[in-house]
Amino acid sequence: MDLSYLITPFFAWLVAGCAKFAFNTIREKRLAFDLIGYGGMPSNHSSIVSSAATIIALNEGLQEPALVVALALAFIVILDANSLRQQVGKHAEAINLLNNNKEGKPLRERMGHTRVEILAGVVTGIASAWCVHYAFTYYLN
Repeated sequence: MDLSYLITPFFAWLVAGCAKFAFNTIREKRLAFDLIGYGGMPSNHSSIVSSAATIIALNEGLQEPALVVALALAFIVILDANSLRQQVGKHAEAINLLNNNKEGKPLRERMGHTRVEILAGVVTGIASAWCVHYAFTYYLN
C-alpha cells in the first residue's frame, strides 16, 4: 500500500491544527491552548476529508470509484460542520443561559464552522494532499 494514503489525512490534520492554533493565538494575543478543538479557522474536519479525496484523485485519477466514496464522505462532513454542529452550539448557548447561576462548567458554545472556515479547511486539505503527492512522486519513490 502506498503510504501517501495514510500520511495525507494526518498531515492535513496537523497543518490545519497548527494554523488554527496560530490564528487563535494571534487573535487572542496569548497562547490559545484552551481554544483547540471544534470550530475555528480552518476546519480540521474539512481539511482531512478533502485531503483524502484529493490524494485519491492525484494518485488514481478522476475515474477511480474510491473517489466517489471520498467525495460523498467529504460532503457529509462539510454539511455537518456547517449546519448540525452550529445548531449544537446554539443549544449549548441556550443551556448555558439557563444555567448561568448554577455550579458546573459551562458547555462549549463554539462548535460549528462558518463557510469561510470550511473553505479554508478544504483549501488546506487540497494543498496538504498536493504536498504529500509531490513528495512521494519526486522524492520518496
